[in-house]
Amino acid sequence: MATRRILGIETSCDETSAAVLRVEDGRPVLSSLVILSQDIHRVFGGVVPELASREHLRTIGPVVDRALAEAGIGASQLDGIAVTAGPGLIGALLVGLMYGKGLAFGLGKPLIGVHHHEGHLFAPTLDHPGLAPPFIALLVSGGHTMLLDVPAWGLYRLLGETQDDAAGEAFDKVGSLLGLGYPAGAGIERLALRGVPGRFDFPRPMLRNGYAFSFSGLKTAVLRAVRASDDLERDRADLARSFQDAAIEVLVEKTARATLELGRTTAVLAGGVACNRALAEALTVRLTGSAQVVVAAPRLNTDNAAMIAAAGAWRLGNGEHSGMDLEPFDRGPLPGGAEVSIPE
Repeated sequence: MATRRILGIETSCDETSAAVLRVEDGRPVLSSLVILSQDIHRVFGGVVPELASREHLRTIGPVVDRALAEAGIGASQLDGIAVTAGPGLIGALLVGLMYGKGLAFGLGKPLIGVHHHEGHLFAPTLDHPGLAPPFIALLVSGGHTMLLDVPAWGLYRLLGETQDDAAGEAFDKVGSLLGLGYPAGAGIERLALRGVPGRFDFPRPMLRNGYAFSFSGLKTAVLRAVRASDDLERDRADLARSFQDAAIEVLVEKTARATLELGRTTAVLAGGVACNRALAEALTVRLTGSAQVVVAAPRLNTDNAAMIAAAGAWRLGNGEHSGMDLEPFDRGPLPGGAEVSIPE
C-alpha cells in the first residue's frame, strides 16, 4: 500500500497548529507537529476572538512551513490537506480554512474539512495505532463535554452532553476563583495534590441521572465556599481537591456506566481535560477487569493539527473530500452522528 502524506491545520480557537501525518499500511505515523499557543489571552483570563484571529493570520504561514520542514518534505509531496472546519470561533476557523483552501487549490490536492470533535476522537490512534471501534468516548474540554458510543469510525451516537457549562470551562472558572492563571486545568490538578480530600462537600450534579452532565451548580458551590472562606490561602488546595474530586466522580461514573451497560470493552478519553491524570487514573480503576482505558499523550489531547490530520486521512482513505465552497461553522453535530434516547 502506498504511503500517503496529509497536512493537518488547526485554528479553531487559540492554538495555531500544523502537522504532517504519514499513513503506512493503514496506520498513522506522525512526521511533525507544531503547536503555537497564544499566550496573550492569559492577560484577559479567557480567549478574545478578535485577537485570536489576528494571531492566526500572523503565524499560520510560518507554522505550516515549520511542520513541512520538520517532516522533511515539500508541499508538493502532500497527498491531501485536512483542516478544521468547525466547531470553533468563526474568525479563527476562517484563517485556517482559507489558508488550507489556497494551498489545496494551488497544489491541486484534495481538501478535507474535519469536524473538530472527530479530530479529538482520532487523537488516541496516534499513540495507540491498534485502537479501533467499538468503544465509548468521553470528549471533555473547555468547549464541550459529551459522551459518545462509537460503533465504527464515522458513526457516532450521542449518549449525553453538558446541559450548561463544559467541564473544562468549570475548571477555568474555579481556577480564576482560586487565583490561578488561564487556562487553569493544570494548575488545579497541581494544587489538588496538596489538598485534603472531602474537606468541602461539593455536589455531584446529575450523578445518577442518565448520561447528561451539568457543572454550573458545582461551580456555584465552589464560589460560595470561596466567599465564605476567612483564609483563602489556607483553603485553596482543599477547595481545588474537593472540586476536582466532585467533577471527576461525575465524569468517571457516567463513562463507566455507559461502557458497562453497552457492553464495550474500551473507553476512550479525549480533549483537553483528558490531560488530567487523576481523571484517567480514576476511570482506569473504576473499569479494572471490565474494560481498558485509552488516552493520548497531553500534547495530542489539547487542540492540535495531528488529530485533524488523522481524521482527515481516514476520510480521504474512504474516498471523501470537500469542495472549495466549504465554509466554517461555529457549532454543529458530528458527521454521521445521531442522538439516542437513553432511559433515566
